[in-house]
Amino acid sequence: MTPIRTWTILLGLTAMTALLASRPGKAVTAALLLLAFLKARVILGGFLHLRAGWLTAFCLPLALWLAVIWGLHAL
Repeated sequence: MTPIRTWTILLGLTAMTALLASRPGKAVTAALLLLAFLKARVILGGFLHLRAGWLTAFCLPLALWLAVIWGLHAL
């Protein structure tokens, strides 16, 4: 992925985050956490050039952590 494409994707994800940030609700919280995960995945893959196994090794614990955060919020 080229740096310009990576930045473009991050700008789009950040714009979506800004649009959702002022809204309440559990579904919006889940969407914000999903956007955070996607931004982290783009950064890890695009800027740190992690591929295949390493990208999964970083993203799986992050996904589990974000799921726990959403679960606690949903309670």
